[in-house]
Amino acid sequence: MKFARRTRAEVEVNLTPLIDVVFLLLIFFMVSTTFTKETQISIDLPEASADPARIAEKQIEISITSTGKFAINEVALLKSNLENLKSAIEKVSGGDNTIPMIITADASTPHQSVVTAMDAAGQLGFVKLSITTKNSTEKDSL
Repeated sequence: MKFARRTRAEVEVNLTPLIDVVFLLLIFFMVSTTFTKETQISIDLPEASADPARIAEKQIEISITSTGKFAINEVALLKSNLENLKSAIEKVSGGDNTIPMIITADASTPHQSVVTAMDAAGQLGFVKLSITTKNSTEKDSL
């Protein structure tokens, strides 16, 4: 007895639905991702040049010694804490937070003191903030 052989169908995997699912997952993850923007104080970093910087008519200069003591417009503060610094800045500025503020510190100043000065400026709403450095030939005035 001779049976007719069935022709075997070729087995193949269709990749089109798989690619569609991968693209849909990609789009889902792109849309559901949240992007966070951290709030920051914008700082104008100084550039090294031989030309002197233009000095504003009225400005507030916070000087920080190597021991972390603060002085505002060359008047030393008795206590070097955040609240005392904020009240002194408010007194000097008269409530006007559009006045340019300059923070001057030397290389051996503790980083926390500079951050405290920047934090006080940010809490009071100052946006024109500059950080200066001293040349190695200049001496600390405080």
